[in-house]
Amino acid sequence: MTTIAELMRSSGIDAMDARVLLRATLAVNDAHLIAHADDEVPAQHAAQFRAAAARRAAGEPAAYIVGEREFYRHVFKLTPAVLIPRPETELLVELALERQPQRVLDLGTGSGCIAISIALARPAAHVTALDRSVPALAVAQENVARLNARNIALQIGNWFDGLGNEGGGHYQRYERYDVIVSNPPYVAAGDAHLAQGDLRFEPACALAAGADGLADIRVIVAGARPHLAPGGWLLFEHGYDQALCCRGLLSQAGFCDVQSWRDLAGIERVSGGRAPSL
Repeated sequence: MTTIAELMRSSGIDAMDARVLLRATLAVNDAHLIAHADDEVPAQHAAQFRAAAARRAAGEPAAYIVGEREFYRHVFKLTPAVLIPRPETELLVELALERQPQRVLDLGTGSGCIAISIALARPAAHVTALDRSVPALAVAQENVARLNARNIALQIGNWFDGLGNEGGGHYQRYERYDVIVSNPPYVAAGDAHLAQGDLRFEPACALAAGADGLADIRVIVAGARPHLAPGGWLLFEHGYDQALCCRGLLSQAGFCDVQSWRDLAGIERVSGGRAPSL
């Protein structure tokens, strides 16, 4: 038999990934792995871990192998139908919560990690989450159930197309939100990174957006204002080199207080603006 420490050393993968896979295999936490490093691992569990480590060594993301990832202090179910939540996206949640919203719209919700995190932190708020992917919405629905988020509604829709309106002709009245958030696709379609690392396994439709990566952001910025309450905020994540262009799009669309916010790595990661007050 092999000990926990020996399994970790012989895994052939990054130590952090090895801990993730071994935690899932043994159904324990990091503290247990450290405190019981010299404990022997049953042969069945050792074989399961080695199989998982081989998948990771072949490039498959650890989050898909174990089927979950922690985000904003909650653990979310994942499948290859949705993007893997990343720590820098927590900035988007923080910025939304700072605005004390009562009605929130999350566009392209994927696993639901952004919308559900906001809903759980603001139980008096109402959160609507849209995605055009039926498999993604199924994952989001499972996360809503497992995290008991009672104040969230999931809808099928491609950006704003999934939202209803009243009236017709030149008269349209939309439901208005205090904050609209989104982590849309923002990688250029020809970017070499799409064929590297974890991105090879993630859904391409949730990553790439046109020749410059801004195609979906343009749609969101152009369509947001009719869905925002007066003074409401649009906040969205983007690429490391897209902040200047995103601020320009927001200003051109008539948003006020346009700005960008940096993530923990110092990168301008989220941009946004406020709809004019009446």
